[in-house]
Amino acid sequence: MHDLPPSRLDLLRFLERVQQADLDRTRRWIADEERKAAERQRGEQARPPVPDWLLELGLNREVPPVYVHEGHCHMAGKRSRGISRTDALRWLAEGIPACTHCRPDSELGYLDG
Repeated sequence: MHDLPPSRLDLLRFLERVQQADLDRTRRWIADEERKAAERQRGEQARPPVPDWLLELGLNREVPPVYVHEGHCHMAGKRSRGISRTDALRWLAEGIPACTHCRPDSELGYLDG
């Protein structure tokens, strides 16, 4: 019972099947990446605009707000919410400090006291 070695044609057909499987897998990966990129783009387009001003809130409702920030400030904490220019001026007038990094008081033209 001696089996003959595969012919060159058999080996080439085997190689073709392996390469086709690799190509199919690569095309699935490309399709997945294109889908993810499209989802990211839709997410970015649906994202609301950055507010002009932020109020960083305290740890609970009994604690006054911590800082007033410009909307793009990298120091604004997770407990920040967007506010209007009028509200930002009002909070500064009520004694809530301006962030020392983004200086919203300067941008607002607010002069303390």
